[in-house]
Amino acid sequence: MLTITHTDEAGTLIDGTTRGDGTAPILKAHGWRWGRSIGAWYVPHSRDRLPKDHVITRTVAALEAAGYEVTTQLDRTPRGTAEVEADKAARQLERIVALEAKAERKDDAAAQAWARAEAAGDALPPMGEPIKIGHHSENRHRNALDRAHRRMGQAVAADAEAAEAARRAETATHTTGARYAPVTVANRIEKLSADIRRAERRIVEDWYDREQGYVCPTEEQVARRAELAAPLLERLRDQLAYWEQVRAEQIASGRATNYGPHNVTKGDAVKIRGNWWTVARVNTKTVSVETAYSWTDRSPWVEVQEHRPAGDPPPESSE
Repeated sequence: MLTITHTDEAGTLIDGTTRGDGTAPILKAHGWRWGRSIGAWYVPHSRDRLPKDHVITRTVAALEAAGYEVTTQLDRTPRGTAEVEADKAARQLERIVALEAKAERKDDAAAQAWARAEAAGDALPPMGEPIKIGHHSENRHRNALDRAHRRMGQAVAADAEAAEAARRAETATHTTGARYAPVTVANRIEKLSADIRRAERRIVEDWYDREQGYVCPTEEQVARRAELAAPLLERLRDQLAYWEQVRAEQIASGRATNYGPHNVTKGDAVKIRGNWWTVARVNTKTVSVETAYSWTDRSPWVEVQEHRPAGDPPPESSE
């Protein structure tokens, strides 16, 4: 008996498989992956999301066609965004520790590989002595050269692996910080707002009929669409509320700015990405700035770092 389960915390998993039972090719063909750390097959990117019903339905059909008995247990209850983010931060911390330990092991392995390479080089005849063809030492000399070459290649490869492991460990330390960067948070809020508006539009939008063209949905159809969209909208609205709170805290602490049409006007100076510019036009979501050319540049408000009114002496500009 195979059981496909789904929860927000664990994602979509399948229980009951064993090595060599024939399920692996079927699961791979339908987008499943084997997770060594969890010892189970899983659907990628299914944690803290609604179940991918199309993947699950096709997998069940393929397994049943192959003679397996399959059941499903799908829990669609969402976790709160605060809990999800705390879990992500905890997992990222564990990943950092694991990557740092791996980097240390790779560094030790590289040091050992270089020691073996140096030993192999020291074993060669001194002063670059050539191979004596036909001499009893010919084979030993050739083997020593091959060994030195091989050990040097192994040391270079080990050094490259150690450098890559160190790079990955260093990158991982910045992941959570980058996720909460003010500009990233503001962009995420904008995307979530757009996703909510799109989902709400789909509830009431017209549908296309070949004979009648676009037709307004009936009340029953709208109600059905609203029911189907409710889990997604609930999740999106909770995420939006969480990130709006994060941004409000960033603005209150001074980590993020809050410039816009309400406090910036044409002729003011704004600092964007380290450079000062003169405002040419104020838009709802963006600010247009003058350049040394015949056109203006445009940037979103979240990228404005500082502001000075037109009456103040303008700072030196990098434009």
